[in-house]
Amino acid sequence: MAGMDSISFTDESVLKVREENMSTEVIRAVNTNDSKDEEKMPTNKNNGSVVCNNSGGWRYASILLANQGLATLAFFGVGVNLVLFLTRVLGQDNASAANSVSKWTGTVYMCSLIGAFLSDSYWGRYFTCAVFQLILVLGLGLLSISSWVFLIKPEGCGDGEVGCSASSPAGIIVFYISMYLVAFGYGGHQPTIATFGADQFDELHPKERISKEAFFSYFYFALNVGSLFSNTLLVYYEDTGRWTLGFLFSLGSAVIALVSFLLGTPGYRYIKPCGNPLPRVAQVFVAAFRKWDFVPANAGDLYEVDGPESAIKGSRKILHSNYFVFLDKAATVTDNDLCGPADSWRLCTVTQVEEAKCVLKILPIWVCTIIYSVVFTQMASLFVEQGNVMSSNIGNFHLPAASMSAFDICSVLICTGIYRQILVPLAGRLSGNPKGLTELQRMGIGLIIGMLAMVAAGITEMQRLKYVAPDQKTSSLSIFWQVPQYVLVGASEVFMYVGQLEFFNGQAPDGIKSFGSSLCMASISFGNYMSSMLVNMVMAITARGNSPGWIPNDLNEGHMDRFYFLIAALTALDFVVYLFCAKRYKSINLEDQGKATEMQGQEDDALRRV
Repeated sequence: MAGMDSISFTDESVLKVREENMSTEVIRAVNTNDSKDEEKMPTNKNNGSVVCNNSGGWRYASILLANQGLATLAFFGVGVNLVLFLTRVLGQDNASAANSVSKWTGTVYMCSLIGAFLSDSYWGRYFTCAVFQLILVLGLGLLSISSWVFLIKPEGCGDGEVGCSASSPAGIIVFYISMYLVAFGYGGHQPTIATFGADQFDELHPKERISKEAFFSYFYFALNVGSLFSNTLLVYYEDTGRWTLGFLFSLGSAVIALVSFLLGTPGYRYIKPCGNPLPRVAQVFVAAFRKWDFVPANAGDLYEVDGPESAIKGSRKILHSNYFVFLDKAATVTDNDLCGPADSWRLCTVTQVEEAKCVLKILPIWVCTIIYSVVFTQMASLFVEQGNVMSSNIGNFHLPAASMSAFDICSVLICTGIYRQILVPLAGRLSGNPKGLTELQRMGIGLIIGMLAMVAAGITEMQRLKYVAPDQKTSSLSIFWQVPQYVLVGASEVFMYVGQLEFFNGQAPDGIKSFGSSLCMASISFGNYMSSMLVNMVMAITARGNSPGWIPNDLNEGHMDRFYFLIAALTALDFVVYLFCAKRYKSINLEDQGKATEMQGQEDDALRRV
């Protein structure tokens, strides 16, 4: 009887905790003899923002991971060798091609902000993913046609030996239209698919919250699996002059990705969009400005709607924080607010004010990640140009310079496994944090490793120049000297970009989750633009008089090593600023986080009584 009483108490306690802490929770029938059903019992967001509740989980998240891998294969099948396509087929010089790649890649990730805005505000994650994948397919189709009909003349040209005929203006226009369609499609798809995958797990459920944290590591893992194929198989075909075949393979991969995504439609877990966040944030600043002469009220006296739901559709309540206190004026109730009609441009809720504060808090951290993206973007431009003038023959086999990025990808895959299986448990035992290292700690480590990668690249370039024979285009130094710089960049990505995905997604309020994920891509975008700006500035300063500059068309006459060391120095300076910002950062405090923690503790206490 004692045992039966304990079991009865457990069931009642667990259900009571769940009912008290989750409004509008959908509870399905639970078979007490099936513990698996009990573990998978679905929960709902505060205000019913989950459209389909009995869905999601790893089964459908895995479909999205496969989609990410295939879409990435398609994208990098075009992007990884773009710098050589521009020099060999379109006849651009090295500096111009590097800048063109940086601007195009920057546009790719800048488009992520557009996708995130549409996803959060109007379309929702699913529809946004579908539309932008369709644009990606259209862009790749047009690119394949333009290269076949207009650019690759004669057939097989652009292999480094056979030059291509001058392209017609119409062919070049079609090429750039197709390339920027690819940029728009892939850029808008990226942050949305990451957030949509995370939506498949309910973070109010303890086990699903752990799965959600692990999802971002596997997301980046899937991205690099796709990159591995594009950086080896497709690069080989393109480097030997079969550019159109490589583009067609990318098109096929994008089509398969789109079809597989649509097949999972019945089982996805959907979150409703929360409306346009721009007016909400603007209202906070306008309301605070209109009450400029007022003293902010105490935290307990600030305005907030009653009940468990926030005033923002689809968003949980956010508890008050002591950052940017001047914005609390927007939630301070005055006599005019009590007498006049409700005006969101004069009185905002605490949750709305905290949403604006969250954006302001994460911006300094985001700015510090841009320099790292300058490091990352060198793999698609200067690393390839550097490898292209090194000894890359293995017997009779010519190794394409762009294929060296396979070492970066393998480094990511290996380091991801080491991190998840070894470092997280070890660091968790030492620090008491189940995540192992915090997101901010990982991003700092990523900055340090990225700096070391630039030092390694500079040393490799110094050695390459020593082995250049007179009147020879390529150095006799083996291209495998580049392996350390690629491996270090790959290791830094595991810490920096996975950390960014988790940090920005986790710290963004519910109403701007996709915006949070897009910040990682926007960092890469600005990093590419900054890289292009640095190249232009360096060439403007160093290419004076009879000096060819650091990055001339003939790299054997330049000093690209100094450019790498310059980036390393900028990264070291950026790390100091990052430490200052990271130490002062305070995490978002959602109302349901405390309730979920309390719920888990009471459940565990109840289960221990069994």
